Amino acid sequence: MTAETGIDQGRSAFRENRWTEASENFREADQRGGLPAPDLERLATAEILTGNISAGLDTLTRAHEEYLVVGDVVGAARCAGWMGMQLMHVGEMSQAGGWFARGQRLADELAEPDAVQGFMLVPVGLGKLYGGDPAGALQIFAQVADFGQRFQDKDVSALALIGLGQATLMLGRNDEGLRMFDEVMVAVTAGELSAVPSGIVYCAVIGNCHLVFDLERALEWTAALDRWCRTRPDMMTFSGQCQSHRAELFRLHGAWAEALEAAAVAQGRSTKGDPQALYGGYYQQGEVQRLRGDLDAAAASYGEAARSGYEPQPGLALLSLARGDVEQAKSMIRRAAGVADAATRRHLLPALVEIELAASDVEAARHGVDELAAFARECPMPMVRAVASQAEGQVRLSEGDPGGSAQATRQAWKLWRELGVPYEAARCRVLIGSACRALGDEPSALMDFEAAHAEFLELGAAPAAGWAASLMRESAGGGKGPLSPRETEVLRLVATGKGNRAIAAELYLSEKTVARHLSNIFLKLGLSSRAAATRYAFEHGLAA
Repeated sequence: MTAETGIDQGRSAFRENRWTEASENFREADQRGGLPAPDLERLATAEILTGNISAGLDTLTRAHEEYLVVGDVVGAARCAGWMGMQLMHVGEMSQAGGWFARGQRLADELAEPDAVQGFMLVPVGLGKLYGGDPAGALQIFAQVADFGQRFQDKDVSALALIGLGQATLMLGRNDEGLRMFDEVMVAVTAGELSAVPSGIVYCAVIGNCHLVFDLERALEWTAALDRWCRTRPDMMTFSGQCQSHRAELFRLHGAWAEALEAAAVAQGRSTKGDPQALYGGYYQQGEVQRLRGDLDAAAASYGEAARSGYEPQPGLALLSLARGDVEQAKSMIRRAAGVADAATRRHLLPALVEIELAASDVEAARHGVDELAAFARECPMPMVRAVASQAEGQVRLSEGDPGGSAQATRQAWKLWRELGVPYEAARCRVLIGSACRALGDEPSALMDFEAAHAEFLELGAAPAAGWAASLMRESAGGGKGPLSPRETEVLRLVATGKGNRAIAAELYLSEKTVARHLSNIFLKLGLSSRAAATRYAFEHGLAA
């Protein structure tokens, strides 16, 4: 194959998103006779998308230098800008800054205006955005948009619109910002953008939808991102972030096994070209493990998530609460909420309310609820209203207003049900039951506790199932609670110190059946060991 043939085949594969094939053809052509600067740029893009980051950056450097040799300053500046973007993506901030500075210098040298000058303003806008100056970012991205429109550069226009949307959200104009995201997604789904800007747009839009609790939009665009990634099966960059988003949605919708699978894929992709997937892959894994009661595994997952540079909150604080260390949980969530930006703080507020109530600081919890209520008024999306109503119900119950608590929590339960979020819906049923009990309606309370308990069991949420079971036992006057007669027998024998084999012989069961009964006992009562089961049996009069 001649170099010319390899270049032609590489260009064809690149146009059709066959990145591995494009890389192979371009490399072979490069070895036979070298590549012109535009094809070096294409090769670099293909290498980066398939996870060969180091090779891609080397090739992009060569493309930059080749553009300079042939006098194409626009091409050289563009490569410098993408070098900065890629280095920023992998956390090499000093090198990224150097490349941005070089690209800006080259853009400033142009005799005539060009779209690349708008592109070089993008990192300036990002600096203001992440530096806490959304108004300044809005001005910069408006200039980027002018360049994109003037030169009909769809990639630059899309990056401008994403920046404008993010800045608008940070300024509190959520509806306006979300409309900008919908507009830019039209360009992506229509195939108007090149691959890297498309991936940037997808991940930015979905991430910001989660930030403003827009679960329905996040679900819609995550499904679109998944389809986009599936048509590019050899692409590593962005595909890991897609799996992180899928893991979060699976977790929320109660598909915890699928959430763990998606999280594991994200973790794998984080080491193969998509480092931004590291946090989400491990954080979502830790969330499922915490909810299942596997607290040591959750701690390890949160530790891995922290290696990304992002703090694994509120999961880490809720983990301390689950371990019974209320003071540690309170210190963590107060500090995290105190230093967070407005959007992140809103995500911490539900946990802050829960932890403050556990610490018996109802006044502090009320402040958190009031913040959520204000957010729900300015951004009345279903998930925001569900979170705010649930927190309102929790605090009203602690304030001695069970009637108001039941009303607020029923509204939250209805919203969670409509959104398809079973774990939070079940938590609301427990709160409703507690309010009914405080109002003297014990039959209704028991009905709600039993419904929540069944939902927690189906999800595999052992600690929450134990919580509901303890409230059911209060209704039963300290009876056996949710255990079947056979499970009660097994528990009594466990309390005598007998192992599974001895229990099987005494009850004429197989060891496998005894193990299954024991697993059900642990899950129903929210226990994690034979010692805890023995203690429970003695405390509740079930020991022989």
